[in-house]
Amino acid sequence: MWNIFRYGPTRRMVRVMIALSWPTIRFGKAWSNKPVLKWLIRPFFKRPHNEVTSIPINERLELPGSVPVPLRVVERLVAGIEDRFILHECICRGHMQCENHPRDIGCIALGPATSRMHPSHGRRVSADEAVAHVRRAAKAGLVANLAHVWIDPLAFGTRFRDLLFICFCDDCCCLYRRHMTDRGPTLAKAYRKIPGISIETDGDLCNGCGECVKSCFLGEIRIVDGKAVTDLEACAGCGQCVPACARGARKLVIPGEEELYERVISRVHEMSRVPVRAVPAAGWQRAGG
Repeated sequence: MWNIFRYGPTRRMVRVMIALSWPTIRFGKAWSNKPVLKWLIRPFFKRPHNEVTSIPINERLELPGSVPVPLRVVERLVAGIEDRFILHECICRGHMQCENHPRDIGCIALGPATSRMHPSHGRRVSADEAVAHVRRAAKAGLVANLAHVWIDPLAFGTRFRDLLFICFCDDCCCLYRRHMTDRGPTLAKAYRKIPGISIETDGDLCNGCGECVKSCFLGEIRIVDGKAVTDLEACAGCGQCVPACARGARKLVIPGEEELYERVISRVHEMSRVPVRAVPAAGWQRAGG
């Protein structure tokens, strides 16, 4: 039985809310660049109540050998946050009945506010279980997104300030990543890149085929004079354009592990009040780490 005083809405209730709100969010993105309408829509996508930051965990390296730096950073992040709650299902892929990516790789909710999340959504997990979940998402080719968005506490009936999600997103069904190419200026600021992450293009290898253009959910790659050119200021740094290039012309540039870890922790502190304990790299001895 649902205990309204202890928990927020059940999984079934949240599914209904998402189904009802999905069209509104979709068209809100599409209309966020329209005259007059953009001013009505702006508050719903404005920082600090709508912030998303990508971490490219799905670098094409095999596990359990050398672990990619962004993946290790996310592992250390989830290990350093005491409250971890894994959702049984990705809400977006479940709603869209996704056939391209695993629906059972759900978000990881982090922070004290997870105590209000109804058990029907998932379960509280140890650091090892959270790390295993992150690695499974990476092997599935998903992108990790730090998300601090008002719709999450509203849907789950919990607090906003000490709640953070790590969502494992795709480009076919994700509510965050879809319908962003015609976004208005407010949505352009909602996605914030981790400083130091960028994309480089090798002009000698690039033949202007346009596959990377198709892979960019923000629409920030263009073919200019037969070569791919990225707007690095607008780039989310998600890295999805790198494997899209069959010629290997795209390269993900990232800081060293400690520098990236510090910047990710700093981003978490900017976005929320979720307490994070620093996890030293030297003591990171989990399987394959």
